[in-house]
Amino acid sequence: AARIIQNMDPTADPCKDFYQYACGGWLNRHVIPETSSRYSIFDILRDELEIILKGVLETSDQGDREAFQKAKILYKSCMNESLIEQRDSLPLLEALRMVGDWPVASADWSKTKEPSWSMEENLSIMNSRFNKRVLIDMFVWNDDRDSSRHIIYIDQPSLGMPSRDYYFNGGNYQRVSIPYIDLF
Repeated sequence: AARIIQNMDPTADPCKDFYQYACGGWLNRHVIPETSSRYSIFDILRDELEIILKGVLETSDQGDREAFQKAKILYKSCMNESLIEQRDSLPLLEALRMVGDWPVASADWSKTKEPSWSMEENLSIMNSRFNKRVLIDMFVWNDDRDSSRHIIYIDQPSLGMPSRDYYFNGGNYQRVSIPYIDLF
């Protein structure tokens, strides 16, 4: 109740501007960041949680449960920019080797790799080892016709970025979207 009252503007006349009356306190105390199209209590809680989580992940891992240790190792690996830059494209090239290489990157692929290359096997490797759906996406979900059953759905995989807007708008994603656009 206190939070609701705090977010109101009792100086506004509810009969003339109910929105200002109901939300004016919130609007006066919060500014929507330029990087966001909205800003709510959920965004504030997410930001606060990220700060807390960062603090937890940056503490020493002595005596932690295995799950916490793994989370801290993953976090540290993502924050180690010098090692990431040093390794450059080697992890990607290794992943490509695991799925039979890439014809565009290999001059003799058709002679050395193509005869034994299996699309089904390599799609399953991409799915199981890297959690990447290429060409098709398969998953088990509730049957639309009978919710007591589960069925296998086959669908097209999503694009690399969350929605169509990321590909055509400028801003932070423009550098990433250019190769997609050039491809088509």
